[in-house]
Amino acid sequence: MLTSKQREFIKEARRRWNIKIGATRSGKTWLDFNYRIPAKTRELSGLDGLYVIMGVTQQTVERNVLRPMRDVYGEDLVGMIQTGRNTVKLFGETYFVLGAEKISSLAKVQGMSIKYCYGDEMVRWNQEVFAMVQSRLDKTYSCFDGTGNPEGPNHWLKKFLDSGADVFHQRYTIDDNNYLDPVFVANLKREYAGTVYYDRYILGLWAMAEGRIYKVFGPQNKIPHVSWYEQDEYGNWKHPLRKNVMYVQIGVDFGGTKSSHAFNATAVTRNFKELITVKEKRITKEITPEELDRAFIDFVKEVMDEYKVIGIRADSAEQVLIRGLKMALIKHQLPVSIDNATKGVINDRIRFYISMMNRMKYFIVDSCKETIEAYETAVWDSDSQEDERLDDGTTNIDNLDAQEYSTEPWHKTMIDLSRR
Repeated sequence: MLTSKQREFIKEARRRWNIKIGATRSGKTWLDFNYRIPAKTRELSGLDGLYVIMGVTQQTVERNVLRPMRDVYGEDLVGMIQTGRNTVKLFGETYFVLGAEKISSLAKVQGMSIKYCYGDEMVRWNQEVFAMVQSRLDKTYSCFDGTGNPEGPNHWLKKFLDSGADVFHQRYTIDDNNYLDPVFVANLKREYAGTVYYDRYILGLWAMAEGRIYKVFGPQNKIPHVSWYEQDEYGNWKHPLRKNVMYVQIGVDFGGTKSSHAFNATAVTRNFKELITVKEKRITKEITPEELDRAFIDFVKEVMDEYKVIGIRADSAEQVLIRGLKMALIKHQLPVSIDNATKGVINDRIRFYISMMNRMKYFIVDSCKETIEAYETAVWDSDSQEDERLDDGTTNIDNLDAQEYSTEPWHKTMIDLSRR
């Protein structure tokens, strides 16, 4: 069954550029891997030119497009990417599968004559790669179909859509997909409520990220220190979240010219339901590596005195300092490993915490004053054309980074669980 927006696309999308922009899970890509890509492949079969699928990376194309299409049509019609050749067999035709995130991808497109290009997550593409694709659609019958989630109103793709080019453009809201589970939709709306992400990922609008980032963070996310440490007459913890803590992980961010060293310890409750920042430390003065090691060991011991610590994740940009911390842990016979933080995309980390705050899945003990202030003062960079968290030394980004490192292995699991 198709939604009204999907039926409109099938009927009206006859332009050189056919682009669907809008809310997440609104049925944009579903229509393409179920109908549009197979149809265009058959329609243009035998004509001169190449077939291309482009996404942020080959991996995202596989995840977002090829794998679900393979689930529908089977491996005989939807093959696997031949990584050495950057190709895949679709419905008997050869498609080139290319990433468009970096300018280095230009070389892969140069010289191509493209009859059909499908673009996944095109809002995240490098603009120069998109410009090269424009020049490669050089047949009278060349066609481009693309999808994406909107970002800021000054984005280059928004300007292209408004340029008067031969474009069929649709905007999707999450409510355009009336086949979604209403519980899932309600949960997603609650996660993004009061943020720029509601405008973008629910309403499908090109919206500016401005002002405070964590507007949803407030008293409801703070746990009084006294309450967190309160025990009954038998020595059992009284706070319901404290009772359910499984273990703690520590995040470490190293200071630079305008920044501080920061340690954050975060507890996770049973079944990965909630996160609680339980301890923090911020070192604003300039210190030697030896002094950093001592401060770190003192912090780890303090946390281990109260909680089971399963790991430490540190800023991977400072390998010399990490080696020093590892040696300090061995010297003091503290049985916990320290690994490089993954340091995923900052805006993905921001969205995760906003989602957890909105769903009352993230809390912080109110003695962690540095991190609380960091959440309350973090703002978007008003001078940037991109969505960038201001990081010029005027606000405390260091504890936010340490906080995010401390929980990064759990982000996907917790998002998936919260939407069930």
